[in-house]
Amino acid sequence: MSTNGQLQLPKTIMPLILLGIVLIIFISKSTINIDAGEAGVLWKRFDGGVVVDQPALGEGFHVVAPWNNVVVYEVRQQELFEKMKVLSSNGLDIILETSAWFVPDYNNLGKLHQEKGENYLERVIKPALRSAARSVVGRYTPEQLYASKRDVIQSEIFDETKKILDNQYVQLNELLVRDVTLPATIKDAIERKLKQEQESLEYEFRLVTASKEAQKQIIEAKGKADANRILSASLTDKILQDKGIEATLELAKSPNSKVVIVGSSKDGLPLILGNN
Repeated sequence: MSTNGQLQLPKTIMPLILLGIVLIIFISKSTINIDAGEAGVLWKRFDGGVVVDQPALGEGFHVVAPWNNVVVYEVRQQELFEKMKVLSSNGLDIILETSAWFVPDYNNLGKLHQEKGENYLERVIKPALRSAARSVVGRYTPEQLYASKRDVIQSEIFDETKKILDNQYVQLNELLVRDVTLPATIKDAIERKLKQEQESLEYEFRLVTASKEAQKQIIEAKGKADANRILSASLTDKILQDKGIEATLELAKSPNSKVVIVGSSKDGLPLILGNN
């Protein structure tokens, strides 16, 4: 104890305290925890910088030398929403809204970090998407983009963007065209044209339907006329007389009182006289 009443630590404890502090700092600098959906790129200060010939550090706890560094990347699928102004084939402004789903190439994460950096989204993906969109949309008129070509341009933009990104250590999974906005005047003109075309198609359909119905009635009438002609040609006087006799004989079997005079009618058919 000191002469002034204050407690003094033994001289041997101070170096231990300092050593403990150094160890704590060393351990904190030498460990890293990588969360789910992430991976780490190791940078070695005294051994070649970015490690590109080894797999990235996976999820979990890792110990690294305190003079080295680990850069953490998200390796889940991510979405880039991009709204851009592009030109149609006739030079009109088109507003295109797209969503790109992408992931960094896990097996080449070191090369991505070394060549593109953490800001690879701005440096690589956005320019590739914008270039592909301008190239594809420039092939079509506003009418095509509005009416029938959205799925086509979506597929073409995906193919061209993917082609650009193939050697950039980024994998493009999907590209969606969320909206195509035309100038208001062009949109109104296209809608009027589409409405007129629809009305024209409906009118043509009604004409075709009416024509088919008329043809059906003509065919049915012709069939009936042919049937009547054939029937008339087959009904000779002899046949009619025989049929009349058969009918008279059947009628004679009725219990009602009657007199049948054979061959007394105008046409030589039996004549029936009865009390009714």
